[in-house]
Amino acid sequence: MLQNQHKTTKNQRNKNIGTKYFLRKKIMGFCFSKFGKSQTHEIPISSSSDSSPPHHYQPLPKPTVSQGQTSNPTSNPQPKPKPAPPPPPSTSSGSQIGPILNRPMIDLSALYDLHKELGRGQFGITYKCTDKSNGREYACKSISKRKLIRRKDIEDVRREVMILQHLTGQPNIVEFRGAYEDKDNLHLVMELCSGGELFDRIIKKGSYSEKEAANIFRQIVNVVHVCHFMGVVHRDLKPENFLLVSNEEDSPIKATDFGLSVFIEEGKVYRDIVGSAYYVAPEVLHRNYGKEIDVWSAGVMLYILLSGVPPFWGETEKTIFEAILEGKLDLETSPWPTISESAKDLIRKMLIRDPKKRITAAEALEHPWMTDTKISDKPINSAVLVRMKQFRAMNKLKKLALKVIAENLSEEEIKGLKQTFKNMDTDESGTITFDELRNGLHRLGSKLTESEIKQLMEAADVDKSGTIDYIEFVTATMHRHRLEKEENLIEAFKYFDKDRSGFVFF
Repeated sequence: MLQNQHKTTKNQRNKNIGTKYFLRKKIMGFCFSKFGKSQTHEIPISSSSDSSPPHHYQPLPKPTVSQGQTSNPTSNPQPKPKPAPPPPPSTSSGSQIGPILNRPMIDLSALYDLHKELGRGQFGITYKCTDKSNGREYACKSISKRKLIRRKDIEDVRREVMILQHLTGQPNIVEFRGAYEDKDNLHLVMELCSGGELFDRIIKKGSYSEKEAANIFRQIVNVVHVCHFMGVVHRDLKPENFLLVSNEEDSPIKATDFGLSVFIEEGKVYRDIVGSAYYVAPEVLHRNYGKEIDVWSAGVMLYILLSGVPPFWGETEKTIFEAILEGKLDLETSPWPTISESAKDLIRKMLIRDPKKRITAAEALEHPWMTDTKISDKPINSAVLVRMKQFRAMNKLKKLALKVIAENLSEEEIKGLKQTFKNMDTDESGTITFDELRNGLHRLGSKLTESEIKQLMEAADVDKSGTIDYIEFVTATMHRHRLEKEENLIEAFKYFDKDRSGFVFF
């Protein structure tokens, strides 16, 4: 059973958080102010009880932006070579100042040894690393600076570092060790979560009770409460962003990946469509939202914890969004008759469509289901775990199946797509970068925003290389009725059915 959080009263909890925040502000000299708009993406990491000070831990200066950095797309498919940028300025000691962090660049290899790759995202790769001074292991997210091609990318990374610095030390939030910049990369070092993803652990365990689900969910809601109390909206809460610190049965949960997070600005209305489809609140789709979206996302996670599937279902992003906007919440069919009324009441209050009427994170922590010590410890219906496992595997299998089909389409079936890809791939590298995708879409008359194009890029970039190759492009753009023709689906099934048993096992 995962770790039960220490119970405190609402006032005491807020006081504890506020005291830690105040002391850290005094010690670090961190000046919390309002920052610009947001959006970013990236990694998982984690936490430990390490008390040693980081090598290079100091708040970032407020981002400064030079004028004239944006470039207009041109109709010329071969962009003119850009002049080499001037070398970064140097300090009096001769150290170069990094353009991202605006402080002296540091050779990471002098402080840490990098080891195996743990994962990769659109901008960088996460490695396991070892602190040379004490032998402790951490996770290092290395972001390639050449992929930070837009001014907004740089601002987003700076803000992610600020938020990690701001929240570090709080319960159930990954510990941040420091940010380092060298000639080619920006490195974010955080504590290592070796226990894996939350839902994977639940599935592997094989059974759990409603009482255990409440203990897990209390930690998830605590993350939302801490973020909101300290002036941050996460904006991308989902099971994949909750990791376990260790493989111990009572390991605490840590929230990771604050790439989409923003500082709350009083009275500001956010309009970017962000987050992951199943967990998106309806007001995000209406482009008018605030911090309440985190409570909605957490409510979706609770629904999945107790039933194994998301509350608003669809085969495509479009149908998922339609289900969210329709808002029909099923708490009647199996397994809901076996779930307590108290749990269902909390779900209803977290998934209220009107954000002004939605329960807050602080109120959710005081809900009877979260505080009742007599919640059933009878194992939840085993069918819930089966459904959860299928849901976890579904998206990955679907993407692989579409890729297999795309690789086997005839020239006639993909007529036109090859030329479209060639026209977008202006540097003839064989892959499409974000800039090439954006410029190509603009030439086709697209009115998509930067954030929407970024979402397209991430959806198409299956291998998370930061670019779209030809097969990924065909998979993303081929009309679904061609991909899903019966003969194509049969061929894809044969590819996965290696033993010719007529079944595909996850």
